[in-house]
Amino acid sequence: MAYKHLFLDSDVLLDWLLKSEPFSSYTQTVINESLRQNFKVSTSTLVIANVNFILSNRTSVSNARQNIKKLVNLINILPFEGDIINLALNSAFTDFEDSIQFFIADKYNCDIIITRNIKDYKKSTIPVLTAEQFLQLL
Repeated sequence: MAYKHLFLDSDVLLDWLLKSEPFSSYTQTVINESLRQNFKVSTSTLVIANVNFILSNRTSVSNARQNIKKLVNLINILPFEGDIINLALNSAFTDFEDSIQFFIADKYNCDIIITRNIKDYKKSTIPVLTAEQFLQLL
């Protein structure tokens, strides 16, 4: 299948922004390939909030803000609306936050979810791969 709309979960974005190797280079390559091949790359407002919180705690508030600005300029940010909470609450997902990400990705027609946390997406009807696995498909 040719994937054209990628949803990036918080862990792959954090790997990239915190330069966690080898995962950071995989995410960088996914972003580079998305620009080269004209993929739409998205994440959610919830992911942005989570990434900001973690970066602020691990680095500094100003560094977190700079990185969030970089993300906002590179990828599409999907809204997080109330209907998603109800879907997540009534789903078979064991991880609430990941169920929210799935339902946002589904609502906005993402073809694939890219995460390092595949195990929590067992109930996903959207293909779920790591950044490394996705790159192997290109």
